[in-house]
Amino acid sequence: MGDYFQTIVDLDATEQDAARLGAVLLDRLIADGIVDAERTDCVLDADGYGNAPGPNYAKAVDDPEPVELWSNGLYIATGRTVFDSGQGEAGVATCPLCATTIRLVDDTWCPVDDAWEPFAGRFEDWEKGGEGAVECTSCHRPSGIDRWSWEDGYYACGQLGLTFWNWAELTPDFEQEVRRRLGGHRTVTLRGKL
Repeated sequence: MGDYFQTIVDLDATEQDAARLGAVLLDRLIADGIVDAERTDCVLDADGYGNAPGPNYAKAVDDPEPVELWSNGLYIATGRTVFDSGQGEAGVATCPLCATTIRLVDDTWCPVDDAWEPFAGRFEDWEKGGEGAVECTSCHRPSGIDRWSWEDGYYACGQLGLTFWNWAELTPDFEQEVRRRLGGHRTVTLRGKL
């Protein structure tokens, strides 16, 4: 069966403002009744503690029926994090400088080792504070791994992420409200399964 998740990643939050923005968002979601104020053992992230759905949870999702699973809540991650969609692989990466797409899997969805070579260790480097520079195989210019885009939003590098475990699909209006509360920052929503 597995556990499903959706993560809204702020692509513009800096290390200095990620914790503050995360706290502001959480306060707003609590005030709006989207999540409960009490942190409980309800998520599959880090320490396992997050915020369960609140009485107005249905305002954020397209299906108002709450999910009756142990892992059912919001976890907010701050600090350099490489977010991913869980199972599977990214099919294509796109260079931020020349927009060339690099196919990362073959027709049977097996990773193509040569295509992945420029990315080897770059996520880890970025997460540890480096640039994670990747040289594009087409334009031969380097750019940080956090600037690359991934088919179906498979990866996102950011300082702030809100992961909703086993919630129904988040509505576009809710996602727009989160962006507004982040001061218009660019966001991407990853959807996945473990």
